[in-house]
Amino acid sequence: MANGSSRGGSSNVSSDSGASPRENRLAREKSPYLLQHARNPVDWHPWGPEAFERARSEDRPVFLSIGYATCHWCHVMERESFESEEIASILNSGYVPVKVDREERPDIDHVYMTVCQALTGSGGWPLTVILTPDGRPFLAGTYFPPEARFGRPGLKEILYQVLSAWEGQRDRVEEVASQIVQAIRGEFEGVPGERPDAAQLTKGFEHLLQRFDEEFGGFGSAPKFPTPHQLTFLLRHWKRTGDGRALDMVERTLRWIRRGGVYDQLGFGVHRYSTDREWLVPHFEKMLYDQALLLLAYGEAYQATGDALFASVAREIAAYVARDLTSPDGAFYSAEDADSEGEEGKFYVWTLGEIEDVLGPEEAALFARVYGIEQKGNWIDPAGGHLTGTNILHLAGDPAAIARETELPPEELARSLDRDRAALLLVRSRRPRPFKDDKVLTAWNGLMIAALAKIAVALGEPKYAEAAVRAAAFIETHLRGEDGRLYARWRDGEAAHRGYLDDYAFLAWGLLELYEAAFDARHLERALALAEEMERLFWDEKEGGFFFTGADAEPLLARTKEIYDGALPSGNSVAVLVLLRLARMTGRSGMERRAEETVRAFGGSIARLPGAHTQLLTALDFALGPTREIVVAGPAGAPETKALVAAARGGFAPRSVLLLREPGPEGEAIARLAPFTAAQLPVNGKPAAYVCENFSCGAPVTDRDALTAALAEA
Repeated sequence: MANGSSRGGSSNVSSDSGASPRENRLAREKSPYLLQHARNPVDWHPWGPEAFERARSEDRPVFLSIGYATCHWCHVMERESFESEEIASILNSGYVPVKVDREERPDIDHVYMTVCQALTGSGGWPLTVILTPDGRPFLAGTYFPPEARFGRPGLKEILYQVLSAWEGQRDRVEEVASQIVQAIRGEFEGVPGERPDAAQLTKGFEHLLQRFDEEFGGFGSAPKFPTPHQLTFLLRHWKRTGDGRALDMVERTLRWIRRGGVYDQLGFGVHRYSTDREWLVPHFEKMLYDQALLLLAYGEAYQATGDALFASVAREIAAYVARDLTSPDGAFYSAEDADSEGEEGKFYVWTLGEIEDVLGPEEAALFARVYGIEQKGNWIDPAGGHLTGTNILHLAGDPAAIARETELPPEELARSLDRDRAALLLVRSRRPRPFKDDKVLTAWNGLMIAALAKIAVALGEPKYAEAAVRAAAFIETHLRGEDGRLYARWRDGEAAHRGYLDDYAFLAWGLLELYEAAFDARHLERALALAEEMERLFWDEKEGGFFFTGADAEPLLARTKEIYDGALPSGNSVAVLVLLRLARMTGRSGMERRAEETVRAFGGSIARLPGAHTQLLTALDFALGPTREIVVAGPAGAPETKALVAAARGGFAPRSVLLLREPGPEGEAIARLAPFTAAQLPVNGKPAAYVCENFSCGAPVTDRDALTAALAEA
């Protein structure tokens, strides 16, 4: 049901719409989400002037529905309501129905999600909003069943009530819409304040500590999200303060995620979130950005601890992305659905009998001990309140303890489990797969580029940087307009939607990490150009900070600024860190001033709830320093140069930047981008490392051990 390939039903599309009789206007779109609805009987419009002009000319309210292709409850609402001829008739006769893919148009989603949260106290997808023909909202909610159910109003009832008010109480509707717009204006801006200091870092840590689950890791109860940027902030707090509690929070959370059903034990990769405290029962969709952010967390945790488990998980997640989320041209797809064959999670769960059929009874019994497989199933259907009979694979037993109990050598048990997983994965691969959202989003690709470059350095494995280079090349080739403008989405040969702040900030982040992994000056040059273009397009000259949409964007109800670090870090948070790192790498002090102005623009928001701005706290940690600028001068291929680079990369050093000053054109390119490196050359013909800290530079060193000792002194 997820891919819309078998949609039926008649369409009320007018004869001049250009669509076939069995398709509505969405059939001409590229978005997988919009195409899923192309055969609904609802007369959907894509967002655009045509829809709002029709609403004005026919004096109808706009029914706005926002979702995304791998959203489970979006599928449910479609099956229940948007495939219903009765509901379609109401929508088509009384409204102008508009569908929006939130991943292609996050600008629209940000505006109306803010409205929904302000009116109802919560949000989510599908997002349902009813608007006046000029785009002002007067009703908002999320999922609605077709008829009232368990206290939740039904969609049919709502639609009739709104039409009644539209016809008989128009003045009241207009008044409510105006009041809502007026009331939420302030929600789109941050609260300015003084530049936060180290005390805010401590408050952020204490906020997370209060919410930390001491038993199972993570924060809060259920549902429980990985939120990796909270973990990477905690690593920095540990590095700054030496507080072992912060490191323990990271380690415990990452270990429990890897053990749980929220982690795909056969095919690897992480599901969207856990519906329970124990990380057992996931919401089964897989998002590219979750893989990227967790890759960053596992890579940094490995740098901080040297624990081989974290390196192993990083390799597994990267393997999943390479196998299932990478296009033939090297770009990264967006997501995989939770549903297959009309049922959430069906692709991933197993009965004991199915496992016995694949492995045989004896081997299956051992596998079941390790992965928590039970005859009656190991999870309870929340709708029915009973065991499902199926199992979510999770590490229920300690393999080392099971090896002792069964008198199997640990190496033999590990080989057996590897064989079993491979056999089950092969069988699973023959099942009907969840729908794959194969659009390429610039912002999310930027995150994955950053993550792969990070683990290439952390693990010392260049193949990950090579994958990141391919993705960066794809974006440069396919997501740049003729005018050089970055675009947000590519699919089926088409780039669309002028890039948002996240596209510029996240891609610049990826390119900075990629420069430090591969030392190709072009990556640093492109990151610098993106930062300069980001300032030109998104900077708020009046209040400071960056708008989400560019100066050349379509005007909406409001021009928003994002600062909250939710499932994704905000564009402003990432932009601050990008500007600070570029300032250190290139000597451009103006970028540091912009970063400080951005932090001040949101200083009040951070002070009010620092734990909700952990990516910005990461940037603040860098800003407060001490930072280090390390330049290695020498031929890239020389063993002595490689030794110095390896020493510079050793351990976890989140407030360091690293440049390579080679002889020849590459070195000249770096000297143009970072003029202070022009005089940093090999010493007496030997590669040398220059270390600057707190605006003071030490004498160059040519010995790896001496560099390691110098870096360990701080």
